[in-house]
Amino acid sequence: MRTIVLLFTFIPMILAQTTGTTTMKTIIKTEQAPLPIGPYNQAVAVQGQLLFTAGQIALDPKSGQMVGTTIQEQTVQVCENLKAILHASHTDFKHAVKTTVFLKNFNDFTAMNEIYARYFGEASPARSTVEVVRLPKDALVEIEVIALIP
Repeated sequence: MRTIVLLFTFIPMILAQTTGTTTMKTIIKTEQAPLPIGPYNQAVAVQGQLLFTAGQIALDPKSGQMVGTTIQEQTVQVCENLKAILHASHTDFKHAVKTTVFLKNFNDFTAMNEIYARYFGEASPARSTVEVVRLPKDALVEIEVIALIP
């Protein structure tokens, strides 16, 4: 009997939490960054305060073709794509709180890091960097960002 009473006590609290607030999810789309190549969005803003970007690879926004053959060239394009998405979302690199970097070859870490530092600066966000077997379109690097929207 005690279990039933507890269950009836918690169900209204759960319902109040899920139905009492409306999650405001805004899809971000800009032609200044590559359009998605699958069933996802460039970024999603939550309640106008937090932005989650899709992982960006070195695609040219106009042609849809890969840019560069070196980790440096591709990292620049990736960061330019992220910059465009952040700008379209009314935020920028200094408001980034977390990034995830996916590298095809971890030996490229230092070269990628030099370019990354130019964009994220002194107030760099928390970051995870992992080596992966393969990236879309055989990219050398992919980066995703979580940022505050001031």
